[in-house]
Parts: sequence; structure tokens; C-alpha cells
Amino acid sequence: MPELPEVEALAHHLREHAVGKTVFRVDVSSLSVLKTATPPWTELHGREVTGAGRFGKHLDLVAGDLHLVVHLARAGWLRWSDALSPTPLKPGKGPISLRVHLDAAAGPGFDLTEAGTKKGLAVWIVRDPEKEVASIARLGPDALSLDRTGLEKLFAGRTERLKTALTDQSLIAGIGNAYSDEIMHRAKLSPYATTGKLSEGALDGLSEAIREVLTSAVTRSVGQSAARLKGEKRSGLRVHARTGLPCPVCGDTIREISFADKSFQYCPTCQTGGKPLADRRMSRLLK
Repeated sequence: MPELPEVEALAHHLREHAVGKTVFRVDVSSLSVLKTATPPWTELHGREVTGAGRFGKHLDLVAGDLHLVVHLARAGWLRWSDALSPTPLKPGKGPISLRVHLDAAAGPGFDLTEAGTKKGLAVWIVRDPEKEVASIARLGPDALSLDRTGLEKLFAGRTERLKTALTDQSLIAGIGNAYSDEIMHRAKLSPYATTGKLSEGALDGLSEAIREVLTSAVTRSVGQSAARLKGEKRSGLRVHARTGLPCPVCGDTIREISFADKSFQYCPTCQTGGKPLADRRMSRLLK
């Protein structure tokens, strides 16, 4: 799933390539991705693109007083083209859900695509994203805006595991499964640590790790073409999706905890005092 660094890089790409151009036409091949009906997508036609940004993991394309807001979910992506096909999309055919033509039918623009059968890609056309998009309205503070004091206040009295807290968008916006693994590894903290019981030193390390991991990822990602961002993300990961490989810090074997539809990775030596965490799903399979 695209997280804060990749969405920030996509927003940067749109600021560099789309701002100043005019929305010529929007093609929708999957009506299910549209989460708003008013104003219609045709209201974007003829409007100049005036900005691009993000709210947590939501991408925001600004055209005057309208916003095209996108949440790419797990398998969605933005694919930029300097010369889109002028042929209208066929409803329900292929991975492209929505296409935005800029300046002309065969001009530049982008496709919103989604792979797989589990669909989560979502698009809103609104005037005030922070009020009209429910998933934005309930976002917590942006991960890159949090300082050490803010983090301590957020975690005070909370009882959930650190992994759960870092990926809770209503608590901290922008961090997902991959970067939470990287942050906890950098901070040398267990995914099962209780947020409200973190020591002063642990909070110091966690705050520094959030800033360092995300800032480094943004730096690597911004300026890359949209097509290269996924590979760039993978190249910078030290523990996530590296099950069975040696930890680049200590050499221990990276372990995995699996759930029904996702998993996370960690290093026992760096994060849990050398003890593997209990994986209930694997325990049941071995019985």
C-alpha cells in the first residue's frame, strides 16, 4: 500500500507536471471508485490544475475550488503518461478505473489503476476535503508534523500495541504496514510494546525513528517517476517483506507475524531481546 513517502512523491510529480494544465476530460470506467455524486466528475472539465498535495495517505489534486481526492488503498496506483490514448475507456474493462486527460484528448495525464480482485481504490470530488471526506476528517496529526512532545501526548494512557498505534490513521496519519516495521526496527522496539508504557528513552528513539525513516524515504522518492516509486520503496526497506533474510544491523534472521490478510516483520535481536514473538496463526497450523 502506498504510504506517506510515496503519496508525497506522487503529489510532487503532479505539482511538477500537472499544475498549470487544464483538465480536458475525465473518463470513468469503474463507477464504484467514485464515492461522491455531487459535483459530478464533469465539473472538472475546463478547470486549471492549481495544486497537488496530500492528507495522510490521501492524494489531493486541486483544480480551483474543486479537489480530486484519491486513496490508492492496497493495490491502487497512479500512472502518468505524457501522451494518453484519446480513446474513451470501456466500462469495466481492464485495471484502469479513472483517467484524467490534461490539455487535450491525446495530451498528458494519468490513470488510476487497481490490481487484483479486492477493490479499495476510492475517489472523491469535493470542495472541502477535510469536511467532506470522512476518512480525512478523522485523520490524526501527520506523522511528519509530530515532535517528541506530541508523540508522548498521543500515547499517554493508551493500551494498544505499538504496531497497532503506528498504523492507526485516526491516531497518526501517513504510516502504514511497511514503514511502521521500519520505524520500530530503527527504534529497537517490539511491535507488541504497549504505547502508554513506553519509557522516556523509548519515546525519544521512536520520535527520532519516525522522522528519520519517513524523511529518508521522502528524499529517495521525490523526483522519481511514478513508475519507479514502488521499486524505490522496496530498495530502502531493512526488515519489512524480508522474512528469512539476515538483519542488516545484527545479522539475525528476520521473523514474521502473519494475520488473515497481512503480515509484519521484525528482528528478534534488535527489537525483542532475542526472543521470537508468538505467532498464533502459525501455532494453530502446527498443532
